[in-house]
Amino acid sequence: MADMTAGRLRAGALLAALLLAGCGGREAEAPRAALERQRAELTRYVADHPEAVRERAALARVAMRLGDGVTAEAAVEEAIAAGGAGEVLRPLLARAYAMQGEGDRAIATLDAGPIAPEMLGEAAWVEANVRLDRGDLDGARKAFDLALRERPREAGLWADVARFRAANADARGARQAVDHAIDLDAGNGAALALKADLVRDQQGLAPALAWYDRALAADPGNAEAWIERAATLGDLGRYREMLASLRRAATLTPGEPRLFYLQAVLAARAGNYRLARSLLQRTRGQLDDEPGFMLVSAIAELQLGGQALAATWAERLVEVQPHNFTVRRLLAAANWADADDEGAAAALAPIVARADADSWSLLLAARVAAEQGDGKGSAAYQDRAARLARGAAAPFAVDDDPLLVAMAAEAAPLDPSKVIPAIAADVMQGNGARALERAARLRDANPGVADAHRLFGDAALAEGRLDLAVAAFRKARNLDAGEGAALRLADALLRSGDSAGAAAAVAALRESGPSSIAADRFAGRLALDRRRWDAAIAAFERVRRRLGDRDAVILRDLARAWMAKGEAKRALPLAARAYRLQPLNRGIMLLYADLLEAQGDAANAAALRDKAAQAGR
Repeated sequence: MADMTAGRLRAGALLAALLLAGCGGREAEAPRAALERQRAELTRYVADHPEAVRERAALARVAMRLGDGVTAEAAVEEAIAAGGAGEVLRPLLARAYAMQGEGDRAIATLDAGPIAPEMLGEAAWVEANVRLDRGDLDGARKAFDLALRERPREAGLWADVARFRAANADARGARQAVDHAIDLDAGNGAALALKADLVRDQQGLAPALAWYDRALAADPGNAEAWIERAATLGDLGRYREMLASLRRAATLTPGEPRLFYLQAVLAARAGNYRLARSLLQRTRGQLDDEPGFMLVSAIAELQLGGQALAATWAERLVEVQPHNFTVRRLLAAANWADADDEGAAAALAPIVARADADSWSLLLAARVAAEQGDGKGSAAYQDRAARLARGAAAPFAVDDDPLLVAMAAEAAPLDPSKVIPAIAADVMQGNGARALERAARLRDANPGVADAHRLFGDAALAEGRLDLAVAAFRKARNLDAGEGAALRLADALLRSGDSAGAAAAVAALRESGPSSIAADRFAGRLALDRRRWDAAIAAFERVRRRLGDRDAVILRDLARAWMAKGEAKRALPLAARAYRLQPLNRGIMLLYADLLEAQGDAANAAALRDKAAQAGR
């Protein structure tokens, strides 16, 4: 027994040296081809040497670097059976389980016995990732802190710390962590792929591609990076390259459901909804709870005449994202097409209750009200829709008792779920200074979180402090290149009289996210105001290509731009389409009349002007 114990201790010491030489389920320290060769050589060796503990542990580590948790599990179990020390090997076995999605089994393995001191960092690292995947951010933070104390120069660990910080919305902290990981190991494919994800969020789509390419050069077998690269290319409108990336990913993970989903998105964008539905069905329910999947499913079913099924998908998504008005419009359209007036009205209610409700929603609400026998309500909706001028959106809204939400915020001044309603209550009661104070405290506690700066900017805007709002939105935009911060910044700059700055902010958004319809709308309106007709036409045409001839505002503004250029013939059909969509809008009638008169149709122009005069009374 003593000899066996001594043998296990010697094996443990050897294994510790080996395992500490390069831990990491997500690392890619060597080219994949070299790792594949190592795996083949080690597999052949251990087949002929059943007593080989070190080589089995090495095989497990190589398998982990290749993302093969099954082989890693088998190799570690064989190493333990061959006499390897459990206190050294158990963290490695736990990592193998975690790689296969068996987090509970991984934690149970770590708790099954003592861990060798030299493997405490590895064990904490595994636990941290399991807790992160479960959404236990507090537990993950504690485990990561321990892992970093034990292994401060582990590139893969720093990459996972970056993942953790990103999950906490700490964009700045995530960037710092992933940059440190790359400094430690410039060839770490997982860190490079994560860097690409973070660059996409911070700087936009196009800058991220270079990082995806760099990650795939380091690890061409990284299916996740191929998939994310494909999604990025799709958002950029580079569909042929997107498809090529998806095909490459399919050779690595042929059954991955996201491949079918992204191909379905591609098919839907091309108008092939039958193919999109077929591809969505091939996911076999594995993505049914993902918002993007629900949205594409609803769109495809609605286009194919499956109104009831489309409504089901849209309703599920509304439950998850009740403030997503695009989804509410989709649900309303599906319910309306399925003769469910009450369902359509309920879906539209939060939209049409706002002063900034869009004309499409108002027109559908008018039709629904008419069907329900509410002629007065229908007329009111039609009148609002015909104005084609949205009211001002309230930056905050609150339904609960202001005193109660204030008390909750005082008890937890750094809890966004408590503070945001309190800020809303302060704004509604005219206490802007108190709202700013609350928002500033939250921002200062979370300097790397874009949402914290956006919240402060919204509070400053509600208080009329344009200088503070611009600065806050600029900081938020520097952390997150998405529409939210960029459009807020552009709007604040425009309100402060800096139209050139607003144009630059929108141009930067378009460069980083060229598929942004909101950016093109803003850019077009700004170009109109600045009398830059060609720029306005280009922006509105981009929107029109995406939406078709269904937006009266876009058609009206396109007609205005062409008319201002002296191209009345090109403007006339656009104004005619806008008039057919909004026959009660006075501005469209007058624009259409001017264009008809320019083409020599004075009689119809006069009739339209008479109608416009009556509408204005």
